[in-house]
Order: sequence, then structure tokens, then C-alpha cells
Amino acid sequence: MIVLVTGGSGCGKSTWAEKLMDNLQYDRRFYIATMQVYDEESRQRVARHRAQRADKNFVTIECEKDLDSVKIPEGSAVLLEDLVNLTANEMFDNGDVSRIIPAIRRLAARCSWLVMVTNDLFSDGEEYSLSVKEYLRCLAEINRQAAEMADCAVEVVYSVPVALKGELPCV
Repeated sequence: MIVLVTGGSGCGKSTWAEKLMDNLQYDRRFYIATMQVYDEESRQRVARHRAQRADKNFVTIECEKDLDSVKIPEGSAVLLEDLVNLTANEMFDNGDVSRIIPAIRRLAARCSWLVMVTNDLFSDGEEYSLSVKEYLRCLAEINRQAAEMADCAVEVVYSVPVALKGELPCV
């Protein structure tokens, strides 16, 4: 089962995705964390997320880029958080954006459950530099392909999950 979870910043999507993973009957669950820690705000966000999942039996794997480098046992339950950071890291830190979707497909083939988290960054109406526009274009394409491969796509709005594709898993 592949689930894509999206929503705006601070909408509760991470909490919802973690609740979904918590309800799965797996002894070991993997949390692939893609955020680069580069300032105090990102340190606080990572600390908050770690505290939030402290008692949820996750094995955390830090993977800022090169998702293929992560080795997950066959049949695992995996939470990949998030596509926004993974895309930025590949694009702006000498990575390769074109390897993201093939790596997700290979990861999904090894998982019984893959829950991917992404953000809706496309609604602010701001004007951006060419490099940011290119990043947003790449992210939109990655989100589109992730939604296409997903059995279920969910938008979390004010902590309420709304099915965009497929049926909502029980949380």
C-alpha cells in the first residue's frame, strides 16, 4: 500500500501520517528523515518530530539525499518525510532530482506500506527567482508522479484528512 499525504505547513499531516503508521501491525517501522539541519529552527523542528514519535517504535534513518542508499528489509512499513526536503536537497546540494522517483519506486517495491509526506507549496501567489521556480516545477512533477503511484492520496486540512484518491486508511 502506498499513501501520499499532503497539506500546508503546520496542518497536521506529519501527525496524521505517524498515526497511520502507529495503527499498522509491524514490529519495526522505519522513518526516513530527509531534512537537513542547518539552523536553530530546523533543529527545533527535528527535535519536535523526534519527541512526537519517541514511543512509536520507529527506526529513524537520516537520508538527506540519495534515497537508494537506504536499505530497508523486505515487507517493511516506511514513513518517508518528506518529498519537499528530499527534492531541495537533491536540487541544491549537488544531488540529482531525476533519481528521486525511480528510488521511490524501488523503495515501494520493498515495502508492504510506504507513507510519503509532502507539502503544498503552490498556493501563496508569490513571485520567485528562476531557481526557486525550477525547484517548484520539479517538486510539482515529483508530487504528481508520487500521487500517480499512490493507492491513496490524502490532503490534511486543519488536522482533518480528506481523500483525494482512493479510500482513507483507518487512523
